[in-house]
Amino acid sequence: MARDPDDGDAYVFDLVEDDAPTDAAGDAEPAADPDAGAGADPGVPPGAVPPSDPGRFRRLALPVAAVLAVALGTGVAVDGLRDDARRERMRDVPGGVADLSSPLAEDWAWSGVVGPGDSPTDAAVLGDVLAVRSDDGLVALDPASGAVAWTVPLRPDADCGPTASPRGADLSTPALVCVQGVGVEQEAVAVGPDGALAPPRALDLEDARRYGAAHTGPDGTVLRARRVGPVSDVDLGDATCTPAGECSGTIRAGRDLVLRAEDAVTGAERWTVTVPFRPADAVQCTATYDAAWGGSDSRLVLSGQLAPDTFGARVAPGLVELYGCGVQAAVTPDGAVLGTDVAPGLGGTGRLGAGYAVVRFDGVPRATLHAADGSLVGRLTGYPLAPRVSDGQGPGTVLAIDEPARRLRAYDADGAPRWDVVLQSGGQEFLAQVGDTAVVTTGAGTVRGLDLATGEERWLWDGSVDGEAGDGGYFGTASVLQALTDGETVLLVGEGGAGVARTQVALDAGTGEVVWHREGGAPQPRAGAGRGGPDVFGGLVAVDGHLLEVTSRGVRGLV
Repeated sequence: MARDPDDGDAYVFDLVEDDAPTDAAGDAEPAADPDAGAGADPGVPPGAVPPSDPGRFRRLALPVAAVLAVALGTGVAVDGLRDDARRERMRDVPGGVADLSSPLAEDWAWSGVVGPGDSPTDAAVLGDVLAVRSDDGLVALDPASGAVAWTVPLRPDADCGPTASPRGADLSTPALVCVQGVGVEQEAVAVGPDGALAPPRALDLEDARRYGAAHTGPDGTVLRARRVGPVSDVDLGDATCTPAGECSGTIRAGRDLVLRAEDAVTGAERWTVTVPFRPADAVQCTATYDAAWGGSDSRLVLSGQLAPDTFGARVAPGLVELYGCGVQAAVTPDGAVLGTDVAPGLGGTGRLGAGYAVVRFDGVPRATLHAADGSLVGRLTGYPLAPRVSDGQGPGTVLAIDEPARRLRAYDADGAPRWDVVLQSGGQEFLAQVGDTAVVTTGAGTVRGLDLATGEERWLWDGSVDGEAGDGGYFGTASVLQALTDGETVLLVGEGGAGVARTQVALDAGTGEVVWHREGGAPQPRAGAGRGGPDVFGGLVAVDGHLLEVTSRGVRGLV
């Protein structure tokens, strides 16, 4: 505590932790170290706070800073304390960066090929490391230094997932699964934040025959899928295909799809679900659809081009989207099935914050909102959009775009309506939610800050920079690829067509003022870095508050 000084004396502070033991006189005593002399750090005196325990230091330092602010009669320490608390909080927010107050500069660089995958720059965030596929296998990078935290060797044919483009808002996953090899040599490797979770597990050929070909899944699973039921269940209806491959008509009946998730380490079944076949347009039932599943043995082909057993999947960290002939549904990592009441081709299911949205396109865009466990929580009118990035403060917000009615509506996370305003123009995007401000943009490139409670416009940024009037669209023909925030500033990354440089602009979320901007993106890679050939820009990734740029030729840390 602080002892009141006599006139002319200085303040004196006794710094005592809440849980520190005291002697009979009330003075703090150093805690006994049971491991002293047996592996204790020789550079740390007995009872001292070791450097490897920053949490203990913060618990002591933060109250001291607050007392200093009061004692000295200044808010400087309080402001610093608030900034520190905000930076720490943003480390745990998807897309959250500790500090975006100044233009980005390169801090470190790791050179190496990134890929392969659906995108040459796909990546994942495992705990506090960034994982990318490279020549050496699966490589994890420390976001603060760029040091290689660990490497898991893989075969050249390994397929790892779920990974995603760095331009996605959240690449976090508790585990990655790599399926490699063929036939009797096929195996699964599960990888967590500290590297391989266990030695590779051989995949039984009998399981492939019983449950379908293996596919990487979310949350440390191997997925298997196959069509079930007799071939006689198939009714082609009036569906036909010309010799040129043009198909028309509707397939009335087909075989259901069974999806099974097994633990990648043990092989134990986690869940099995059945997705029913529904009448489907013939164009969704051609022989090319199941290529995305990678090895599906359900290749029933009828009438030349028609293949009513075709199916595929898109596997993301939080959702498995199934598609194909008579199949369009989504399954959560826990096995909840969504979207089976939407006709194939007339809607879809996607992530929406911590939950999901099932969207229907039947003249009027509508959606149902679902919690993380798949349960229904609300309904809304319009195409739902969650913010690309949020600071985690304030109420959860869903913006719904209803272009036919020219309305922009806001809903609570449970679907309760909040406000309804006239849509300014088409192509609206919900870029960020920071505090009580929603940052939105249009296809024209202007950016607006809206009051989350009322929908009223707080500010409009028309592209003006360095005192020069904007033309109504700073990005011009570019589109906004990404939005990131540090809880005060919103960083927008844009990219145009061929020959148009990448752009970055940082806006104050409260006022819309330009904090800084750069045309041409972040600084160029160091000379000689990476491989020859085009350097494909993947995007910026926030990992534990650090900002990383991922390209096809390497990863760089930016500060």
